[in-house]
Amino acid sequence: MSVLENLKPERVFHYFEEITKIPHGSGNTQGISDYLADFAREHGLRYVQDESGNVIIFKEAASGYENAPVVILQGHVDMVCEKLPNSTHDFTKDPLTLFVEGDMIHADGTTLGGDNGIAVAYELAILEDDKLQHPAIEAVFTVDEEIGLLGASALDTTPMKGKYLINLDSEEEGILWAGCAGGMTSISELPVKYQERTGICYDIKVDGLLGGHSGAEIDKIRANATLLMARFLHEFREYGEFGLLSLNGGQKDNAIPRQAQASVLVEAEDGEKLVSYAEEFTQMLRKEYTGTDEGITVTAACKGEKGAQVLHPVSQEKVLFFLVNYPNGIQKMCGFIEGLVETSCNVGVTRLTEECLTCSASVRSSAGSAKKALGQKIQYLTEFLGGEYHVEGDYPSWEYRQDSVLRPLMVQVYKEMFKEEPAVQVIHAGLECGLFYEKIPGLDCISIGPDMKDIHTSEETLSISSTARVYEYLLEVLRRLKQ
Repeated sequence: MSVLENLKPERVFHYFEEITKIPHGSGNTQGISDYLADFAREHGLRYVQDESGNVIIFKEAASGYENAPVVILQGHVDMVCEKLPNSTHDFTKDPLTLFVEGDMIHADGTTLGGDNGIAVAYELAILEDDKLQHPAIEAVFTVDEEIGLLGASALDTTPMKGKYLINLDSEEEGILWAGCAGGMTSISELPVKYQERTGICYDIKVDGLLGGHSGAEIDKIRANATLLMARFLHEFREYGEFGLLSLNGGQKDNAIPRQAQASVLVEAEDGEKLVSYAEEFTQMLRKEYTGTDEGITVTAACKGEKGAQVLHPVSQEKVLFFLVNYPNGIQKMCGFIEGLVETSCNVGVTRLTEECLTCSASVRSSAGSAKKALGQKIQYLTEFLGGEYHVEGDYPSWEYRQDSVLRPLMVQVYKEMFKEEPAVQVIHAGLECGLFYEKIPGLDCISIGPDMKDIHTSEETLSISSTARVYEYLLEVLRRLKQ
């Protein structure tokens, strides 16, 4: 007996559980891609499977819908693989272990893959059911979304005829997403030189920050640990001088850094000043970030006398100048959607090596020209200081469409079914809709999904009741798209 056997809608949860038996972490999606191709063949449906592993399955219109516009249903097949430290789960070969607790589906000690397995399950249930009323459907399953929208980037859309796209990659029922920011990773490399020095070594740490997603939570105005470290070092020069041995901050480009570490050499008389200023700096920052990062702590710990390679004064000045002047946080708010961030930058990962300071940042904007301009600004700063600059993972925005036909229809259906107005929002983060919007002229897109919590963590959950409601909503929208 399957764990989800008695849940409704039965076929949605059937396919969701089947998917959890197939390892499908990002970069390991061939198994689920082949599963989808097998599904299409077993059900007599035309399909395309490309070299990347993307799959498109085509289903003809139901009777009476032959002249209705073709609808694209889309979700990604890869999941983020995270587990508890004590878990022995092997994501490359082990099925997930599911359990139900009240209204929630969990996985035992691992991510659940509700993001975006539920989209796959929705699409398969619809493709299988010949009793549904709907236009012709192009069900698109993309790979490796979680590591840079790679599948959607590689997808050849020429076989597709759809002009409406319903993306199923959202995690909150009652919100219709109608646009998203484009983005890219900006990478700067500043060459550095070192010189020998003897002094008292201190390890400096910036800790206690909340961090968060660099897109969805950039509007929280949370502190960036790396840039606070640079500010601390820069401002301490009013009280004493130092030689910089090391500097590191951040773990991911798309996460606001919560910690940063540095090591310096100082003269004996400046050591106490460094410790004292760290305490003073802590109190000052806690006041500045009241309501956001009140737990900020800056510490300087003495490690004794040593001789070591520290940055040459010219290199040190360039490194500090670069980090102190790097654009970070919200750069511009949207002029026509209240509360929406238009353009932002997050200094994500910073590493000082023997050869250079490497800094990678997540640049986002719903305006392509603004994204380009911000990238050029960072490039100018980098190259002015003698560094090199390049961009990785550039993806387009999905612009809010004022003349959408799909959006008002979906709003109306939601109001009729649930007796309340859905929220229509634009997100300051990346969705695959942007790539489809760029590739298919005139595409009309909306993104929806059921309630999920703690995605990308071992505490991830999927709401059973919300999954059912959103599925019925999706079916009704398809039924209404008759002309």
